[in-house]
Amino acid sequence: MDKDVKATQAPGKPSRRRFLTSAAVGATGTAIAGFPMIAVAQSPISMRWQSTWPAKDIFHEYALDFAKKVNEMSGGRLKIEVLPAGAVVKAFELLDAVSKGTLDGGHGVVAYWYGKNTAVALWGSGPAFGMDPNMVLAWHNYGGGKELLDEIYKNLNLDVKSFLYGPMPTQPFGWFKKPVTKASDMKGVKFRTVGLAVDIYKELGAAVNPLPGAEIVPALDRGLLDAAEFNNASSDRLLGFPDVAKNCMLQSFHQCSEQFEILFNKKRYDALPTDLKSIIDYAVQAASADMSWKAIDRYSTDYGEMQKSGVKFWKTPDAILKAQLDAWDKVIAAKEAENPSFKKVNDSMRAFAQRACRWQNDTLVDFKMAYNHFFAAKKKG
Repeated sequence: MDKDVKATQAPGKPSRRRFLTSAAVGATGTAIAGFPMIAVAQSPISMRWQSTWPAKDIFHEYALDFAKKVNEMSGGRLKIEVLPAGAVVKAFELLDAVSKGTLDGGHGVVAYWYGKNTAVALWGSGPAFGMDPNMVLAWHNYGGGKELLDEIYKNLNLDVKSFLYGPMPTQPFGWFKKPVTKASDMKGVKFRTVGLAVDIYKELGAAVNPLPGAEIVPALDRGLLDAAEFNNASSDRLLGFPDVAKNCMLQSFHQCSEQFEILFNKKRYDALPTDLKSIIDYAVQAASADMSWKAIDRYSTDYGEMQKSGVKFWKTPDAILKAQLDAWDKVIAAKEAENPSFKKVNDSMRAFAQRACRWQNDTLVDFKMAYNHFFAAKKKG
């Protein structure tokens, strides 16, 4: 500062340079008493995710819905971008990609990791001792399932943080060229399914190929498959099942209690502030409810549209459903004998189901009775 400025400065009045210095000190949290803290803007945390679903599938839409909730609830502090299957890795490679940090997170189903440990498929395949998908989520969150899944991932040296959500309605037995009337009709059928459902259909005599969703219809069209199942009316319609098969068998025990999985790379998740972790937790719960509501609306709409287009839907005969349960007995006996973690998970699920299903079966009214009262054709007296 030159002499003239010094001469005209009032005694005791701080210089502009001192004021700026004080402000800088204040911004670091060591300002003199009474000086306001200056907020420093932080760059948003960006994450690149991938789903295991084609871009147009409603499942990918569910992944986008979850990301949107997190992005908005965090006020833009956390920004998740979700890419479709194949954008970075193939669908069945998602778990490893998230664990290695190739991706920050992902959206899929636990049954896809069946090849790493058969026990994980219990979260998606099989009759779940009579539990519906929401009850399986209850077991997962309150009956010890979450801790068991975390233990399995840890033992597999997978560096992931897993959240399960989104109870899926009962999946069809499959799409066929002609209706299936008895269990023996499955012998020699080239069939697509995944997870422990592979073992169930093998017990029924099918030759199973666990293809990813996007590859199913082309395989049916080329004759590489005779029949297949995927998941629901909306996905099946979008994938093009009605173009290659006109008969869909509804109701099955192979995957009647499945849910979705949200994955984070654990290092990236652990590095997040506590409040963002809470936002993720509550976004999972909100997305779970929202997914189940959207599914009812969209699946019922597409179900009706496919009926209009000439697709025939048939109830899977009880004899086939019973054959599935018998097949399941053999599957779990074999898997428990060869895999201790499978038995550990299955025992936990069984204990929870025995209590919870007894309560639910005794408590819930038969909703079909009310539906038939209002909508079934009335007999004229």
